[in-house]
Order: sequence, then C-alpha cells, then structure tokens
Amino acid sequence: MEKQMSFAQSEYAGKKKVTRRERFLGEMEKVVPWARLCAVIAPHYPQGKRGRPPIGLERMLRIYFLQQWYALADEALEDALYDSQAMRTFAAIDLSVEAVPDATTLLNFRHLLEAHDLTQAIFAEVNGLLRERKLLMKEGTIVDATIIAAPSSTKNARKARDPEMHQTKKGNQWYFGMKAHIGADAQSGLVHSLSGTAAHVADIAQTHELLHGKETQVYADAGYLGVEKRAEVIAKTKEVQWYVAAKRGKVKAMAEGTLKELTQAYEKAKAQVRARVEHPFHIIKNLFKHRKTRYRGIAKNTAQLYSLFALANLCIARRSLQTAAHA
Repeated sequence: MEKQMSFAQSEYAGKKKVTRRERFLGEMEKVVPWARLCAVIAPHYPQGKRGRPPIGLERMLRIYFLQQWYALADEALEDALYDSQAMRTFAAIDLSVEAVPDATTLLNFRHLLEAHDLTQAIFAEVNGLLRERKLLMKEGTIVDATIIAAPSSTKNARKARDPEMHQTKKGNQWYFGMKAHIGADAQSGLVHSLSGTAAHVADIAQTHELLHGKETQVYADAGYLGVEKRAEVIAKTKEVQWYVAAKRGKVKAMAEGTLKELTQAYEKAKAQVRARVEHPFHIIKNLFKHRKTRYRGIAKNTAQLYSLFALANLCIARRSLQTAAHA
C-alpha cells in the first residue's frame, strides 16, 4: 500500500526509539501476502456502485488484522486507531485528511468475512503461501486441542449463557466455553487444519477433521488413545504410524528396570515432537490475548479462529519468509 507521510507521521518517525509494536507491525507488513488475500475477498466486497464509496479493501483488511493481533472490540479498535500513530501508519490513515473507519464499518466488514467463509479462505491462502515456500510439509501431523473460555455470566439482555457453549472438566477444574482442535505440521508446528466445537466434545472425536490424508506419522497425547481404531479415521488415513502418548499412571506403575527406562525415553521423544503444537496455542492466547470467546455461537468464534491461526502461522514463519523475500 502506497503511503505518503504527513507532518505528524514524519515527526513520529523521527523519534529515536522503535517500539515493540512498531517492530511487530513492520514484520507483519513484510510477510502478510496482501495482494493474494485481497484477491480472495474482492469478489464479495462492495464495489461502490450505489451509496457512498467503500473504504479500500486492503485498508479494511489491515484494520481487521489489527483487531485480531491486539484483541480489540470494534469500538476499542476505533479508539486505538485514533490513539496510536503506529497503528494508523500500518493502516495508512492520515488524520489530517480522513477519519478512522467507525465501529459499524468494522462490524460490517467482519460480518462480510463470516457470511462468505472468507476467514477460512484467508487461512487456506496463507497455508498455500507456506507450502509454496516449502515451510509446511505433509509427512507428519500433530493433533491437539485447547479450551477457550466463554463468558459464563447471565447478566446480559437474554439472561442466559451462550447456548452453543458447554462445560467440561479438565483435571479437577470445570471450564465453560469451546474447544479449538488443530492439526499442526510435525516439523514446523504450523497449523494446517482447524475445527471448532463446544468444550465437552472429546478431542478424539474431531481427529478425522484434522488430518489431510497424506500423513505417514501422527502424534497425539493420551486423550487420543484408540484413535487408530475409529472408522472415520481409518477411512481417511492409509498406512499411518500413530505415536500416541501412554497414560502417565501406566508408565509410573511399571516395575523399575530397563524396560521402564526405555519406555520413559520413548515417551519423552514423542513428547518433544508434540511440544511443537503448543507454539500456535501460545501465540493466540498469550501474544494475541485470545483467552476468551468474543462472540456468541460456535460459528462466529470458529471463523475468528481461522484468522487467528492464519496470522499465528505467519508469525511463526516470519523469519523464514523475510529471508526468502531478501534472497
């Protein structure tokens, strides 16, 4: 996106310190495939033949990504754009000649993405780029899931919790919300498949949705024991080697000796591979601050997860992508 600096932007650019936000947005500016993503959304974006002209598609996409990176509601995002010169520079907004898009405009753009499954298309396009750069392989997959809490309060207009969310018990604690199930590349940790369900849905029940069918190896934790016997998994995979963690109690109960030591070493080796799947979860929950669902219903929250994991993939691969760009 072409940008002409205003006096305010010039003064801001002349400061001596580069903030972490500026550094991060600068990296994302270079690795996000803007032209490809805009081409995916363009057929569904208003052409401005009637009414007032729409805001540029790339600008709206940039603003939408800012919302995902900084976990902002529509109104909070509008305020943040007025407050932050770094965010305005990223979105190419010059307050001397134009205003920040209002919260309703941001809401309508998000609804457009949801209505046409465009967040899923963004996820697919990002993964297409990663495959082209040979960063996303297909030999091995790690499957895992994480709980994302939903507001349990009934102090709202409907006096009720979200009917599509559910409670589940993990360890000795109960959680209310949804689950994000992902399939990640065993070599890079990049997410290649995604499914969203209510929190009480068993991890193993979504395994077939997370496999692309070309794996030779699949890694999973103890919650997936017996997965290789499920009919829907057998129908999708052929000659797959499963590496599912044994239950800790079973290993602990083994008699001391060589067999137990070998078993512990084997379980440790499997765990070291599975650990790569935790990186995408860390990014969306700790870096992007997505620890609670923002919208009502599984569909809207799953649509947001596609955007978040697409951006998480770019974040994981950003150094490799930048190196390839300079090569």
